Amino acid sequence: MNITEKLTLFAQNVQTIKTGFVWHHIGTKRLAALLYSLEGRAIDCDAIRESHAIIKEKTGVFSMFRGNMSIFIAAMLSLDNGCRQRLSDVTDVYDMLKAAKFHASDYLAVAAYLIVADTDRANYQNTVDRARQFYAGMKKNNWFHTGQDDYIFATMLGLSDIDLETGTARVHELYQRLKSEFRMAGGGSVQALSQMLTLGGKSDEALEHLLLLRGSLRNHKIKLDRAYTLPALGALSLLPVRGDILVNDLYEAQNFLRAQKGFGRFSISAQELLLFSSAIISSVYAKEMNDKIVASTSVSIVNIIIAQQVAMIVAISAATTAAAT
Repeated sequence: MNITEKLTLFAQNVQTIKTGFVWHHIGTKRLAALLYSLEGRAIDCDAIRESHAIIKEKTGVFSMFRGNMSIFIAAMLSLDNGCRQRLSDVTDVYDMLKAAKFHASDYLAVAAYLIVADTDRANYQNTVDRARQFYAGMKKNNWFHTGQDDYIFATMLGLSDIDLETGTARVHELYQRLKSEFRMAGGGSVQALSQMLTLGGKSDEALEHLLLLRGSLRNHKIKLDRAYTLPALGALSLLPVRGDILVNDLYEAQNFLRAQKGFGRFSISAQELLLFSSAIISSVYAKEMNDKIVASTSVSIVNIIIAQQVAMIVAISAATTAAAT
């Protein structure tokens, strides 16, 4: 599928799941629609309902798996034929993460799934330990900007083969170098960008490409260097694709999605639109190039979107709760 075909499928999937799950958060429904679209599949609401029912059956009333991200997690499970076993593995890893002193949260529920999806059972504990050590290192170096929203990035680093000491030092070094360049995005987003670039394992030349891509995008009034989208800018800069091509792809993708039903200015923000466009563009290049590095970058962008959408959903939920009290 080319970029336009995948964007069309995504828009269709969003409409299908919106009508299939009326009362659930639109952000998690868009994430579920994205997962199916990246697989080139029309969304299967019946399969998601079945997985959602299994989550309710196998977890307690106050489980994080039944919270804000339940439909998204159900969608991930529905794409896996071994749904029941996968959920059992995810809850086991979630308990391992809590035992490692990570706090219960939507972020942690997604982090547990990423570990199960990306490694085998024999490596669960080692990945949890590495994630905890990466998180502790980042917390030590940048206490103020390291929180639960870093759980997913710490997990991605834990899943990598990056040396703990070297990786932690690289994240801090990049943060110090980039914080003045992207100060308007906020320290937390600059740290997420630093984590993304560390995961990419690129040399300092990647920083030059990052800044050139940022400038080209801004010349086209595409602001990918904002709080929620800055890590995606870093991920796109790692792709072996010319900057002018990426700029054109993003420009056309966001305009295409904006014209689709349910993607108007009052329905979805420009930053969310850019996140979804980035994921779809990177996934198409990953398929076309059949390159492990590109594929890894594409997966990283999807994980970035998950992390940023969780952050938005948590923020909205917290504001709603505060307003009700």
